Amino acid sequence: MKEKKCRVKEDYNSPYTEPLLITKGEILSIGEKESEWSGWIWCTNKEGKSRWVPENYLEIHGNTGKANQDYNATELTVSIGEELIIEEEEADWFWVTNQQGKSGWVPIKNVQIINKI
Repeated sequence: MKEKKCRVKEDYNSPYTEPLLITKGEILSIGEKESEWSGWIWCTNKEGKSRWVPENYLEIHGNTGKANQDYNATELTVSIGEELIIEEEEADWFWVTNQQGKSGWVPIKNVQIINKI
């Protein structure tokens, strides 16, 4: 299987220190839709922790949503020049792993695909 690699072309600093981990079947309260990033919805779990969740990961019923798969909302802080392995793409974001083995979401606009290995 070929993996895609990318290089960071613009720093990204995650605004969140703790990730939100969602389990398939979990019920969440639905808030606003992201205006800058189409396809993301602000969700809150039963413990009161909130993060952006891809709309595709939810079955929405009014103001609640049921997770249709597990989801990790970790955003990764990255710096210009870092090389990352792309694991997944969702709504203009990549789930990536850095050279230290840390994984998280970064905006696609902050990276450039450099090759396929």
